[in-house]
Amino acid sequence: MNKSGFACGTWLFLRILAVIHAVAFISCWTQLDGLVGPHGLLPATRFFGVVHSQLGGRAFAELPSLCWLFGAGWFLHALCAIGVALALLLFAGVAPAPCLALLWVCYLSLAGAGQIFFEFQWDSLLLETTLLAVFLAPWTLCPGWRLVEPPRLARWLLWWLLFRLMLLSGLVKLASGDPSWRHLTALTFHYETQPLPTPLAWYASQLPSWLQRLSCALMFVVELVAPFALLAGRRLRHAAVLALIGLQVLIALTGNYTFFNFLGIALCFLCLDDAFFRRGQVEGRRGVPPRSSYETRRDAASTFKLTPSAPSWLLRSFATVVVFCTFVEAIADFVPSVASARPLAGLESAIAPFRSLNNYGLFAVMTTTRPELIFEGSDDGIEWQPYEFPHKPGDLARRPDFGAPHQPRLDWQLWFAALGSLDQNRWVIGLCEHILTGTPEVMSLFARNPFPAHPPRYIRVVRYEYHFTDAAERAATGNWWKRTMLDYYVPPARLN
Repeated sequence: MNKSGFACGTWLFLRILAVIHAVAFISCWTQLDGLVGPHGLLPATRFFGVVHSQLGGRAFAELPSLCWLFGAGWFLHALCAIGVALALLLFAGVAPAPCLALLWVCYLSLAGAGQIFFEFQWDSLLLETTLLAVFLAPWTLCPGWRLVEPPRLARWLLWWLLFRLMLLSGLVKLASGDPSWRHLTALTFHYETQPLPTPLAWYASQLPSWLQRLSCALMFVVELVAPFALLAGRRLRHAAVLALIGLQVLIALTGNYTFFNFLGIALCFLCLDDAFFRRGQVEGRRGVPPRSSYETRRDAASTFKLTPSAPSWLLRSFATVVVFCTFVEAIADFVPSVASARPLAGLESAIAPFRSLNNYGLFAVMTTTRPELIFEGSDDGIEWQPYEFPHKPGDLARRPDFGAPHQPRLDWQLWFAALGSLDQNRWVIGLCEHILTGTPEVMSLFARNPFPAHPPRYIRVVRYEYHFTDAAERAATGNWWKRTMLDYYVPPARLN
C-alpha cells in the first residue's frame, strides 16, 4: 500500500482555487451594474423585494444571501471587493479555512442576487468545491506556504466530487438518448454550436469526420473509465489524472467555459501524491539524492500533527451528509422513483438553495444548430446598425477569441435566449428598452455601440443561423462565419 502523502497537491489546489475565486469575483464586478445593479437588466433590489413579498419568512431559506441584511445595491460591490481580498489572503496562506468559509458565503450571496446570470454549473461547482475545501485546508491562522498533509476524509470528499463530476458528465450523455452522442457524431457540429468557441474551434471543426468520431469515443473513455481508475493504485490513478487533465485542456483550447476547466484541473491535482511532485523536483536538481519513503512519511506526519484541522467528529458528520445527499441526487437523475420519494424530495428542497451539493453533466442533449440574436438600431427605420458584444459572434469577419476564465454573462445568456422564444426570455425586451434609452450601465456590456452620441429611435433583434466557414470560404472572404436569416426575434419597435 502506498504511504505517500498529498501535501503538495493540496498546496497547489488551494492556490489555484484562490486564483479562480479572485478571477470570478473580478469578472462579476466588471459586469455587476449592467446586469443586476439599480439600473441594470434585472435589478437585484427589486428581485429581493419580489421574493420577500411572495415567500415572507421563508425568503432567506429559499434564497440564502447576506443581501437580506445589507441590501442589494452598494453591498454587491462590497461582496466582490471582500471576495477578492479573501482570495488574496487564501493565496498567501493566511487563515485558509476561515477564508474559504467566507468565500463560500460571499459567492453564494452574489449568486443569489445574480438570478439567471448566475445559474451555471461552474458557479455551483465553485460553491461545492469551496465548501468541501474548508475541511481540507488547515484550521489555523497562518500556516503560510508550508506543505500541510490534509485530513484523509476531507481529501476523499474532493475525490468524490471529481469522480461525480466526470462520471456524470459521461452518463448523462448516454442516458439522454441523444443520437449524436450514441452515434459519436456530436463533435462534428459541437465546435461551431457551443456558446463561445475559441479560434481553435474553427480549425477543429475542419477535421475529417472519422477523427471527430474517434475524438468523441476517446472522450467517453476518459469520462466513463478514468473516474474509476482514480480509486485504483497510484499508477492507474496518476494515468487517469493525466487523461482527465488532458481532456480539460483540450476543452479549454476549443471553448470558453470560464473557470470550469481550471477548476477541474485543480481537483485533479489533489489526486497526485507527493512522490509524483518530488520526483520532478529531484530530476531537476543534479547531485541532490532523492528522499527516502521513510523521510517523506515522517515529514508529512510531523507537519500534520503541528497543523490543526477540522475536528474529526465534525468532519465525519459532514462527510456522511455530503456522500448521502450527492449519491441520492445522482441516482435520482436515472431512477425516477427515487426522485419522487417524499422524504428525498424534502431533503433536496432543503439543500438546493445552497447550491453546494450538486449533480453535473453539460450538453446532455446537443444543440445541432447555432441561432444568434443580432441587435440592430436605427434612426429612421431604414438604415440599421448592429451592436457588437465582447465575445459572442456577430460580425462575420471577427475572429472568435479566448475569453476564459472571464465569463461575459450577458453573452452567455443570449446564447440560451436564441434557442428559445421571446416569451421564454422576456428580459430581452428589457435589454431593448435599455438600448433605446441609452442606459450607461447596460451599454457598458457591449463591445461596440453604433450610436455613441444618442440612442437610436428604433430597435430590432434579428435571429440568424450561424455556421463556420470552410477553408475555401475563409480564404476567399476572410470571414470566420456565414449566416442565414431565420426570423425577427423582436420586430422593429420604438419607445412609446
